[in-house]
Amino acid sequence: MSALPCSAAPSLISRALRSSRPSPRWTRLLSTRAAGISPPSRAGLPTAVPSRPVIRLRGALPGPAAGATRSIFIQTENTPNPDALKFLPDHRVVPDNVNAPFIEYLNPRSTISPPYPSALAAKLMNIDGVRSVFYGADFITVTKAGDANWAHVRPEIFALITEAVTSGEAIVSVAERKEGDGNVEEDSLAYNEDDSEVVGMIKELLETRIRPAIQEDGGDIDFRGFEDGYVKLKLRGACRTCDSSTVTLKNGIEGMLMHYIEEVKGVHQILDQEEEIAMEEFAKFEEKLKHHKAAHAQQV
Repeated sequence: MSALPCSAAPSLISRALRSSRPSPRWTRLLSTRAAGISPPSRAGLPTAVPSRPVIRLRGALPGPAAGATRSIFIQTENTPNPDALKFLPDHRVVPDNVNAPFIEYLNPRSTISPPYPSALAAKLMNIDGVRSVFYGADFITVTKAGDANWAHVRPEIFALITEAVTSGEAIVSVAERKEGDGNVEEDSLAYNEDDSEVVGMIKELLETRIRPAIQEDGGDIDFRGFEDGYVKLKLRGACRTCDSSTVTLKNGIEGMLMHYIEEVKGVHQILDQEEEIAMEEFAKFEEKLKHHKAAHAQQV
């Protein structure tokens, strides 16, 4: 999430607290613990001013009557990450028979591998400049390389999504996994009877108050554990490669969790090896840029 948009984070907290979802199991406990406590920090959570260009096309879609047609509405929304766009095809993306709330494709191989190969994702990843594809329940987030131009990339994305929807093809397939392929990714926030009371409260708060806002910004969140008072989380989709994801976790999510659950001391961000390398390279680049500016200032 880019530093500038994410600094305007108050709207995420207010959006989250106004959520129309059913009250969590731990409502009474959360309300009791929150009594008399100052409101959590409103800074750091993502917010984006939505931009919704709409494509209206007449396409033949499967329907009760032969030759029936209807308009296809494909909307786009900006995300706090300038290199990620959220596409809403007015069509379910992740099928009901998939246990995971989202699917993320980080390389071309993942688009054809079990358990959830996707012909559309494979085509999107084949676009020059596209780096990853993220499927939510009803949206698709595409992340591009920093040097790619949306003016060139976006029309191709629109065309491929439109083709997939009008053809009636399944956006996601469910393939049988072979032995040794690893575990199928499931919803990390799902209820587990073995969870402690604190973990159950953490999951409930993440699911009902934080996840909806993260999804609105084209991403999602993974719960990776609770240890020694610290909640381990991983941001996905548009949020995964956002420059200010650390600000989002620390100033926004951490503040809300610590406000409502007294056992929580903080939040730790879990990074993949590739993400750690990217962050190190970015830090080196920033340091090099500072030295260059300092040297230029001395010359002037």
